[in-house]
Amino acid sequence: MNQPIKLGIIGLGRAGYGMHLKEMEGKEDLFSITAVCDVEPDRCERMKEKYGCKTYKNVEDLVENPDVEVVDIATRSCDHFCHAKTALEAGKIVFLEKPICLTYEEAKVLMKTNEMLGGNKLFIRHNRRFEAKFMQVNQIIESGILGDVYLIRRSVAHYSPRSDWQTLSQYGGGQLLNWGPHIVDQALRFCGGDYKKLQAITRQVTAAGDCEDFVRAVFEGVNDRIVEIEISGGTALPIPEYVLYGTRGALIDKGKTYTIKYLDESYVIPKRKADPHTPEGAKFKASDPLPFVEEEKEWETNQLDHTWTYLYKTVREGKAYPIKSEEALKVMETIDEIKRQNA
Repeated sequence: MNQPIKLGIIGLGRAGYGMHLKEMEGKEDLFSITAVCDVEPDRCERMKEKYGCKTYKNVEDLVENPDVEVVDIATRSCDHFCHAKTALEAGKIVFLEKPICLTYEEAKVLMKTNEMLGGNKLFIRHNRRFEAKFMQVNQIIESGILGDVYLIRRSVAHYSPRSDWQTLSQYGGGQLLNWGPHIVDQALRFCGGDYKKLQAITRQVTAAGDCEDFVRAVFEGVNDRIVEIEISGGTALPIPEYVLYGTRGALIDKGKTYTIKYLDESYVIPKRKADPHTPEGAKFKASDPLPFVEEEKEWETNQLDHTWTYLYKTVREGKAYPIKSEEALKVMETIDEIKRQNA
């Protein structure tokens, strides 16, 4: 039997304590909390009482603990580069919260450091790639029921006049580094892994600080698909998270359900020849009614904890981690390009 991975967690705030630890609940056979590090002593004491783990105020001390196998970095975005590099250079395996760091150049340094160590030390937590809706949308696309899906809109929108550190650029704030890595990663998957063209615009709408809280970008993928993304902290009415247009139908998200309308699979779209004459009447009308099927279905749900299982299988069983380094690096390159277009 493989033993649980001995984990050292750096950062016990919203991500580390509020997300990572909750996602590991029920996975005690996979992970053991061995050490923690935070600048707030009360957070460390709370962890010591619950898990009996070692506590540290300095990252440099935690990574020197020989019992720690994997360092989980859940600190503020501005600290990711330094903390990850410190842990890598200490010989630790690193599980890094998004964003990888603040810039594409920093990300390349971390990836280079990982390569020099054999290429199997740095793993990025793009956990939204395993979000139930995203995976189900991909299944629907691959099924062919909508024909050739030529346009996808992916949105994350709410009204949130934030004023925390994630609104300040010096700490790596802004939606491009908050929701951005998740949604850009999903967009790149829809694009076939890369894009031929990208046009983007950002705005500061409701948030305090000096960062964007609205992002809109349009990609033309290497697969010729158009992918539009919108991330907004200034949208008071809900908008669909997903809209898909295909040559045989469409899909629109409605929250817990989605509506899908598609041509009956037995229907063969006939080849037509354009007629230059003006049709009679005020409206164009198809000669035959189209056999559309319209259904409303429930989305599947999950707990977004897949990445921990994948990490365990990679470390303990030698299986390939599903998020490739070059894919994570492309996300940071794309975010930098959006920033450049809006400088």
